[in-house]
Amino acid sequence: MSQWFVVIVVLFMFAGVGCGNGGSGGSAAPNAPGAPGAPGDYSAMLPAQILDGIEKQHPAAYYILAAKLFEEGKKDDAVFWFYTGQLRYRYHLMANKDLNPSGDPALFASLSEQVGRSLNEYAFGDIPKLAATIDRVLKWDDEHDNAFTAKSKNAAEYKKIRSGLGDMKDHITANEASIKRDRKAAGLD
Repeated sequence: MSQWFVVIVVLFMFAGVGCGNGGSGGSAAPNAPGAPGAPGDYSAMLPAQILDGIEKQHPAAYYILAAKLFEEGKKDDAVFWFYTGQLRYRYHLMANKDLNPSGDPALFASLSEQVGRSLNEYAFGDIPKLAATIDRVLKWDDEHDNAFTAKSKNAAEYKKIRSGLGDMKDHITANEASIKRDRKAAGLD
């Protein structure tokens, strides 16, 4: 079973379950099928279509884009969009602590596992490249609006989430040798 099939199944399972547009102004009810930004909207789209206006989309869009790019062999681009999506999804969850746990929090966990596993196995094979990608993610995020969950909605949480990604970069850079040993022991290198 391909990774992409699993992502589609996960999206359809959660489409319309607390995964609407975060109250950012769509005409449909946030949980209604077809609501703007609902994750189920991305399954049939090409990567270029998802990328167009991505800063206005549900954070799941970044994960779907990453999965599609990874499957196309554009692995470095996939890692970039995965970590950008993870940054924005984590912020969305922190800024909206009252979300139904079976909606966006569950979708985040499922997508992080299903999409993130293969991408991280690839990304952690080159720590300097991953560190540079994280820098690019933070720069892109800083330079692009987040129309789905406004950065101003909870500035303290936004800063905390960004700092956490920076801390992860510092950690992997400082522990590159042990990561390489662990990967080799696991048969990944």
